[in-house]
Amino acid sequence: MPRAGLSPAAVVDAAVALVDAGGPGALTLAAVAGRAGVATPSLYKHVRNLAELRQLVTVRVLEELTERLGEAALGRSGDDAVRALMRAYRSYVVEHPGRYAAMDQSADAQPEDNAAGERLLAIIYAALRGYALEGSELVHAARCLRSAVHGFAVLEAAGGFGLPEDLEASYELLIAMVVGGLPGARGVT
Repeated sequence: MPRAGLSPAAVVDAAVALVDAGGPGALTLAAVAGRAGVATPSLYKHVRNLAELRQLVTVRVLEELTERLGEAALGRSGDDAVRALMRAYRSYVVEHPGRYAAMDQSADAQPEDNAAGERLLAIIYAALRGYALEGSELVHAARCLRSAVHGFAVLEAAGGFGLPEDLEASYELLIAMVVGGLPGARGVT
């Protein structure tokens, strides 16, 4: 019988807390069990194995990121939507570097990951709709936007910017470069 109060969601909560504190390498079944106050075999009533737990962490992170970006872009369009999305994405990564790093970002993710990833991609596509992009142009723009934000935020979270210039000014420049470089950006607000 599963321990009272322990559920798959509670196991994921414990896993997320571990990666927040110690990064993706801290995620082991023994560590999750210890955090949850149960013996490791008790976890198997809620998750099949460490691979499934990693997948559930990925889904959690994708859902949180999707919610954050959706709230930021809601009611905005064009440049304003993209700027808000980029700021929200960066803030999530910087606030949660461990869980973001624990997210499986491979193309061969599990179906649950793919569904959560599709929701995130829909938010990004919606923010880019004001540029009248379609098909491969939309895909390329989404890739470029994600790459720019991901790269900056991961470097920032890791302390990779040692020069004294203001990070906010650097990020605002990155936003201006991305927005200005989008096809159809001229005159779109």
